[in-house]
Amino acid sequence: MYTVFSTFDVPDEKSEEVISIYKNRSRSVDQAEGFIDFLLLQNDKRPGELTVQLIFDTKENYLNWVRSEDFKRIHDLEKKYPDQELAAVVPKVSQYKVVAK
Repeated sequence: MYTVFSTFDVPDEKSEEVISIYKNRSRSVDQAEGFIDFLLLQNDKRPGELTVQLIFDTKENYLNWVRSEDFKRIHDLEKKYPDQELAAVVPKVSQYKVVAK
């Protein structure tokens, strides 16, 4: 398995707005080959720190998703979000191969 974490910070008062966006996400990644799971995590002590976790069966399938038209379309929409403070957020992305379960 392969997991990717995208961690980003938003102002605490906007965290619920961002959570709502993710709760209503397009779910197109769910249809990607090898997709296993999506989670949105919120830091227990810092509510403005959010992490998206994607789990794929292989690194190759994750990379195929990142290269897909759906991925590009979704991320282009994020750049056009009306709240420019949120649109400007750049996540820290970490990628991991699962080596034990």
